[in-house]
Amino acid sequence: MKNTSLQSVRALSGIVLLALVLVPRRSEAASIVGTKHDLSAMTNSAGQVCIACHTPHNAQTAQLVPLWNHSSTATTFTLYSSVTAKSTPGQPTGYSKACLSCHDGTVALDSFGGKAPAGAGMIAGAAKLGTDLSDDHPVSFTYDGALATANGGLVSPASTSHVDAAKTIPLFNGKLECSSCHDAHDNTHTNFLRKSNAGSALCLSCHNK
Repeated sequence: MKNTSLQSVRALSGIVLLALVLVPRRSEAASIVGTKHDLSAMTNSAGQVCIACHTPHNAQTAQLVPLWNHSSTATTFTLYSSVTAKSTPGQPTGYSKACLSCHDGTVALDSFGGKAPAGAGMIAGAAKLGTDLSDDHPVSFTYDGALATANGGLVSPASTSHVDAAKTIPLFNGKLECSSCHDAHDNTHTNFLRKSNAGSALCLSCHNK
């Protein structure tokens, strides 16, 4: 009986281990390969997937993003403003500025690492935000309990019910950035959103309406 029980435990342990191996976490399964962020087909990327945005050497340190390899020529953006807004949007910084290094349309997509563009051209269509962000969700502003209280329609990031506690809608240095709502490395949801916006679920993560 003891041998039979031991064999059963070992068999069960093997099944659990196999399940853990075959079911990766979402972060491990996420990939930009084959998505619109996969720029490996560009002439001067030498077939590399990561190099258009990241580089192991000579990174654009001013972008404050890990080993960034693409730099915008824009220094000033027209910001969103509203008479009812309680936040104070700043000029895009950090992750937002990194996103805009392609999406502001000032630099050719294949002009990275200090190389001249090889013909891939500028970003176009709805993906091109330009330097006028007055019609886009504000970014690079401090999102804290004081803002939530002043606004009256925001969930405080200090609340245990706020999804930032689970890092679903992360803040960066206490600020909401493009990467708070978009994950450039995971296109599981449309437009690289961090979660589905069905029923405005993404919006309602922060907006308590």
